This record gives sequence, structure tokens and C-alpha cells, in this order.
Amino acid sequence: MSGPAFPPLFQGLATAGADPFAAACSEARAGCDAGLVTYDITLDRLQAAIVFAPEVPLRDAMVMLPLCGIGFQNALGALAPPEVSVHLEWQGNIRVNGAVCGAMQVAASPQEPEQEPDWLVVGLTLELWSAGQDKGDTPDKTTLYDEGCSEVDAVHLLEAWVRHSLVWLNRWDEDGVRPIHIEWTGLAHGKGDTLSFGAQSGTYIGVDETFGLLLQQDAQTVMIPITQTLTEAP
Repeated sequence: MSGPAFPPLFQGLATAGADPFAAACSEARAGCDAGLVTYDITLDRLQAAIVFAPEVPLRDAMVMLPLCGIGFQNALGALAPPEVSVHLEWQGNIRVNGAVCGAMQVAASPQEPEQEPDWLVVGLTLELWSAGQDKGDTPDKTTLYDEGCSEVDAVHLLEAWVRHSLVWLNRWDEDGVRPIHIEWTGLAHGKGDTLSFGAQSGTYIGVDETFGLLLQQDAQTVMIPITQTLTEAP
């Protein structure tokens, strides 16, 4: 069976059980070209990662996290039944019909916000199937197939994620961050709720022009830069 088919300039690398996010970071450190897509698909989980080389400071390059989130929402929206809803959390969680179904994470080197990164990797983990586990124990967590998406083929979803992310990457390159900001805001989960991140807590009121998290704390508004969502590369 052939592997996933990706657009030109993207290359697939199956990791055969290894963590695709770690593999992508390792390949990026070794100097691979941007556009590498690492992936591992099992019966119960889809894991993948994309290597980018954005030629802007890291604080601006971090738009790749919400951009890839939009790409995933568009991809699943095209393949899933129309009643299935997909929303995105600021720090990367993916919610399907209101419950957490997966997450995205991001790593880059170097991590200085004003410096152009040598590479940036966005990883995706999506729970496909609960394998008979009792959902009553974790009502805020779900799987794709538990939400009526059993007909969605994981390979096709991976291909669609890369394609739709590329569409938004091209749009960002041509039109800047504003279209990404507008689209993502319409998909954001939890606006108006109390949100905690690190030591900060407050009412989630939105994001600024560089996707910094805005929390209302009594009479003041606190901004948490999106670079705070960076994880250490495995």
C-alpha cells in the first residue's frame, strides 16, 4: 500500500512507531528541507508533524500553530458529517463536538522571539478510537470515531490537513496575518470562560494581532505571548 500523497515540495516520512514530532525536530536539527511531513498512523491514533522554515522572527512565525489548526478544521470539515463541529484552543487543543479529541504542539530553534528560527515544527496528535474504553470516566475527552466520524480515513485526513494548511500558508504569505486572525477567531473555543495558563488566570477575551492570549484580570488585561506555548524539542 502506498503512503499518503502530499502537495509538491512536501515529502512524507513514516516513523514506524516512533514519535513523529520528535522525528521531525530531529530531522530539522539535521538540516532537512522545509515541507517534511513525518507521520505514524495506528488504529487508535494519528500522529504527524510538519517542518517549516519561516523567514520571519519567531514571534511572527508562531502563526504556524493557529494556521495549522485552521488547516485541520478545514480538512476534517471537508471529510466529516456536516453536524460535526471542530474548535481550537489557544494552546493547541482540538475539540470535536465540544470535547478534546487531540492537540497540536510547536517547537522551534532558536526560541528567541525576535530572532528568525532556523526551523519550526508543528505536531498533531488525534485520537481516532477509544478501543472500548468507558467515556464516562473522561467526559471532556473523546475520539474521532466516537463523534460519528468512523468513515473518515486517517490517511485522507492527514493528506487534507497538509493541503489545507498549505492553502492558509500561501494566504499568510500573500495577505499577512489578518485573514488567519479572522478565521481562527471564529473557531476559537472558550471565549468568555475563565482560563489558566502557567501562573496566570483570568477571563479569556481573545488574542492580539500576534496571537498573544488576552486575559481580563479585574481592571487589567494581561497578554501572554504565543511563544509561551513552545515546547522543548524532543
